[in-house]
Amino acid sequence: MKKTKIALFALATLGQAIFTSAESVEERIKSLEKEIGLLKENHSTLNDSIVNNLGGWASKTSIGGYGELHWNIPEEGASEVDFHRFVIFVNHQFTDKIRLFSEIELEHAVVGEGEEGEVELEQAYIQVDLNNGLQAHAGLFLVPVGILNEIHEPPTFYGVERNFVETFIIPTTWREAGLGFTKKFDSGLTIDGSVTSGLQIDPTTGSIRGGRTSASEANAENIVLTARATYTGLLGSKFSAFAQYNTDILAGSTVDSSGATLAGATFEYQNNGFALRALYAVWDIDGVASGAENQTGFYIEPSYKFDVFGNMQAGVFARYEDLDYYNSQERELTATTIGVNFWPHNNVVLKADYQFFEDEAGDHTTQLNFGVGYQF
Repeated sequence: MKKTKIALFALATLGQAIFTSAESVEERIKSLEKEIGLLKENHSTLNDSIVNNLGGWASKTSIGGYGELHWNIPEEGASEVDFHRFVIFVNHQFTDKIRLFSEIELEHAVVGEGEEGEVELEQAYIQVDLNNGLQAHAGLFLVPVGILNEIHEPPTFYGVERNFVETFIIPTTWREAGLGFTKKFDSGLTIDGSVTSGLQIDPTTGSIRGGRTSASEANAENIVLTARATYTGLLGSKFSAFAQYNTDILAGSTVDSSGATLAGATFEYQNNGFALRALYAVWDIDGVASGAENQTGFYIEPSYKFDVFGNMQAGVFARYEDLDYYNSQERELTATTIGVNFWPHNNVVLKADYQFFEDEAGDHTTQLNFGVGYQF
């Protein structure tokens, strides 16, 4: 009997302890939930305070960029690997109608004495929305010519390297300082125009690409007028025509002013996976070495993109280029490029291509290229 009483007492004591413990745990849970709620409230208040103290700029500023790594294997000579470009965008919305676009680029990975790398301000301009589809911009911006000069992020084009026409004839990326505007119409027509600084070509080399100053303490003798009309009213197609007039492309390096004009057209078409790009451009330049007065180039590039591995994409392309340009001497070049792009994500691309070249002397050479690129 005594043992029974002891057992009952022990059970009663244990039950009370368990009940008390359960009650204690429940109270502790409630206490923790209250503390978590207070922490969330304080965090939200702190966030609001930081944003308010910063003037709200953080919520109106965006960061982006792109980059590309190339591995080039020529038929003759040593192969080369190069982190060609690392670019950061910083954009800011001042108001619903006024915004800043800026872009800083590091080329060839390392900057310093004896190094190939460069740090450049590629864009920095203010854009303002006016009435009836009209926008104005002022600062340093990309010239509205060609296909790649304004949109050249690696996932947006085929081939490891940018095409030769938009390297030597249109010196992508080509930026100038000045004023510009864009007017969009409901019909699908867009008009771009600008008044800017311009190239400063050496009359002895005649190199268009070598004439880029990027508005770095540039001689302002050469005032440039650029205009472009783009039409997208036909389903799947985009056609543009552009023209530019330079008042003195030698920028005061000779006694007489040397005018120059650039004219060209582009065509882009897309229907499901099939796409086509084509471009033609021609320069007429006064006051330069014989053979450099007229520099021309064109290319045509068909491609086909298809789905692979579920939601990923791949594309194959072929590009033919023919150009006549000048760099200390007249150079004629034809290039055929065939290759493949693979997008594991819309903003990430792996590339491989094979190039076949023929120069003015009829000599042939080849090159194999691999690359990886991204944008965000």
